[in-house]
Amino acid sequence: MDPSLPPMPGQRLARGVGRLLRSLDHAVLTEFTPIRGLRVDVISMGPKGEFWIIECKSCRADFMGDRKWQGYLEWCDRYFWAVDCDFPSELLPPDTGLICADAYGAEIQRMAPETRLAGARRSRIMRDFARASALRLQGLTDPDAFSAGAS
Repeated sequence: MDPSLPPMPGQRLARGVGRLLRSLDHAVLTEFTPIRGLRVDVISMGPKGEFWIIECKSCRADFMGDRKWQGYLEWCDRYFWAVDCDFPSELLPPDTGLICADAYGAEIQRMAPETRLAGARRSRIMRDFARASALRLQGLTDPDAFSAGAS
């Protein structure tokens, strides 16, 4: 396996999904927590401020063990599953989006229906998305800033 690739299958799917979303002019974050107890694999903000959540499932057992996914629906305008091309897609709810992905790219197989976020929820998710993005960027440009302690 290519040592530059993420080690876990779900992380490799997220990498390909991120590439697809960037090609659609979305800003992308992985491992995002919209609210305590929920952590989404990928969230993106589109050019018009729309939010998509994508859950990456590497196998049948990974999907069957996911008990939280319906809680993600109220935090996005569109919800997708990302799976590899061998995944049994008939397991996935038909009223959600479907993306076929690998570590190098992805393709939307079924567009997710749109359910627009309420204004207050959109404002909160946008603020949290911006804050998480800024903190991650600072961590990349100055890793010691986080060990220096907050004053």
